[in-house]
Amino acid sequence: MLRLTRLLPWWWPPPAAAFPVKNLGLRKVASGVSSPGSASPRALNIFDRDLKRKQKNWAARQPEPMKFDYLKEEVGSRIADRVYDVARDFPLALDVGCGRGYIAQHLNKETVGKFFQTDIAENALKNILETEIPTVSVLADEEFLPFRENTFDLVVSSLSLHWVNDLPRALEQIHYVLKPDGVFIGAMFGGDTLYELRCSLQLAETEREGGFSPHISPFTAVSDLGHLLGRAGFTTLTVDTDEIQVNYPGMFELMEDLQEKSPECWPNFTKQDAYQLMNA
Repeated sequence: MLRLTRLLPWWWPPPAAAFPVKNLGLRKVASGVSSPGSASPRALNIFDRDLKRKQKNWAARQPEPMKFDYLKEEVGSRIADRVYDVARDFPLALDVGCGRGYIAQHLNKETVGKFFQTDIAENALKNILETEIPTVSVLADEEFLPFRENTFDLVVSSLSLHWVNDLPRALEQIHYVLKPDGVFIGAMFGGDTLYELRCSLQLAETEREGGFSPHISPFTAVSDLGHLLGRAGFTTLTVDTDEIQVNYPGMFELMEDLQEKSPECWPNFTKQDAYQLMNA
């Protein structure tokens, strides 16, 4: 039995001094999706974004996506609850890395007037969950949002930003498209996510191979998020954590879950790793 621990940071900026807002529209870019192999010039290419797009498209084509969407559903619901905690409505909102729309389904049209949902995977956008809010689907990369400055009243993001190569740039993009009195509420995996699994694999591989290589993606430390958000331009911040525990009856049940989730969570975990851990 393994425990899956996920830390979910949340944040939003308070109202700031207002100034004239431009009309909604796209910036002069050919596409919101980066071309294969492209990246921010200041970022390390930890993740292959083109491969990540293919993995997310594969996951969206599976016959029973809801079977493995319980975590995204739960986090999407929690983000929606935080939106309702803000005593105002939002005429125009944006979901960055929406997947199948796990946040919008929990919101109502009295709170959000119109919802733009962006993702790098076209198959996810084709299978958006139903919501009463008028929505617009946009194929776009989290690091290259194709919107003008001061466009949105609300930006949300759920379990997507841990996959970007340049998190500071992605946060700057979000700050750029937000209106001065806009709200940003997001959730991403924290640094201690899958700590037990990470340590178990390292100990098993060290014992059998004399060394180890990383099998779990790196996650941003919760203590670093406040600094990153401040660098992006957000002024007053709130960051907190939730711990979600998931129990599995055995290693192969865990492997099945991770295999279906891998386009969203962990790209470098195979059955060979499972055998290695079980036989250590």
